[in-house]
Amino acid sequence: MFTPLGAAVTMMLLLRGDDEQAQHNVKILTLTATLATFLISLLVFVEFNPSRPDFQLVEEAAWLFGLLYKVGIDGISILFVLLTTFLMPVTVLACWQVKHRVKEFMAALLVLECFMIGVFCSLDLVLFYLFFEAGLIPMFLIIGIWGGTEKIYASFKFFLYTLLGSILMLIAMIALWLMSGTSDITALMAVDVPSETIRVLGFSVIGGVQTMMWLAFFASFAVKLPMWPVHTWLPDAHVQAPTGGSVILAAILLKMGGYGFLRFSLPIFPIASEILAPFVMGLSVIAIIYTSLVALMQEDMKKLIAYSSVAHMGFVTLGIFSVNKQGIDGAIFQMISHGFISAALFLAIGVIYDRQKTRAIADFGGLVVRMPIYACVFIFFTLANVGLPGTSGFVGEFLTLAGAFQVSTWLTVLAATGVILSACYALWLARRVVFGDLIKESLAEIVDMSPREIVVVLPLVAMTLILGLYPSLVTDIIDVSVNHLIMHITQSQQAVMIK
Repeated sequence: MFTPLGAAVTMMLLLRGDDEQAQHNVKILTLTATLATFLISLLVFVEFNPSRPDFQLVEEAAWLFGLLYKVGIDGISILFVLLTTFLMPVTVLACWQVKHRVKEFMAALLVLECFMIGVFCSLDLVLFYLFFEAGLIPMFLIIGIWGGTEKIYASFKFFLYTLLGSILMLIAMIALWLMSGTSDITALMAVDVPSETIRVLGFSVIGGVQTMMWLAFFASFAVKLPMWPVHTWLPDAHVQAPTGGSVILAAILLKMGGYGFLRFSLPIFPIASEILAPFVMGLSVIAIIYTSLVALMQEDMKKLIAYSSVAHMGFVTLGIFSVNKQGIDGAIFQMISHGFISAALFLAIGVIYDRQKTRAIADFGGLVVRMPIYACVFIFFTLANVGLPGTSGFVGEFLTLAGAFQVSTWLTVLAATGVILSACYALWLARRVVFGDLIKESLAEIVDMSPREIVVVLPLVAMTLILGLYPSLVTDIIDVSVNHLIMHITQSQQAVMIK
């Protein structure tokens, strides 16, 4: 967790100058730190026992003002830690062309990595909230300083949306702490939050206090994911963010919302989750269909992929709130898979943006003539994004739909139309950008991917294929933890029925 933070502090204190050699030293240090963090995470994974449902490698100590520092991992969180540490060296290599304020940019990436790992490892409410909110700051700076022409607007919109949603979560966290007397997340899972119907401002609230707290947490996680209709910050943030910022935003930061549902909403508020599951699943289906249709109308490649991300996150929430084995397995798999595929798509867009300084779909066409390697990469990840069998994108969508089918046939049928719509906008994009005749004079001298750019995307190609052909690499790790989560929810709901 603190390896990248230590590297960032070292960089800011010891590395001086802004000439080419100094910038190169900064990039080498950043790449070394992220690779070291990835190797350490692999050692953690070796020590992890997937047959145990409890949290492992737990570190616990009192810290500032007597607050609890407690971190650990289970079968769910270890995958998100590995996803984060795997993608950070890829992101650093993708940002090798950054020339403006290089030291500050790389320091922001390292600090952000620390906070993201902290979110997935935190076992204390206060610690989770600190990491969850602190991650806004480096991403706000990355968009606001190194972004596009409307970067200030996009960075503030991103910051305010996510901050306002999290304020409600903070209030609920304080109430939960006052009610239970603990901020330990593992202890809170055993707390019986009152779920008797109460009246608030003349309205009956089914599920009582538990429902109100659930909604407060939902406000934060729904914005972070993001869910329809609080998704509008994401396309603006993606369009204005530099390539590295878009990669981290789509591949890792969005997953914090889905992780929050799994870590808090389901186990701590099981009755409210059952009551409001149809509501969330309905919003998920709307998100899948609506944002897919919006994607069809986009003229900017980044914006199209951004709306595609919202649609794919709709499958995630659909699977999570199916609250069955296939649904939750599919939701987790979809988040991991989307991390690799969305990262690759934004990297691919960054490749041609670096050459042409435009992301307008109309400015391209026939790239296969001049960029055959790029064309293969772009088509591969386009098909993976659609959910082609043999790629990781297929497994996640299939499992979430299988889980949702056990709950609602009609919602599943409607959600399945999103698969068709995704093929429409993705193949339309590929047709306009990659295929056709090379008639644009500005593309006559465009060059294919460099060795560095190929090295950047190869790990993502490998992971997309490996997980598509051997999904058990993920499902075996999460199996015990997911079963334990479902059993906990079922027992909590049965206890309430007995009462």
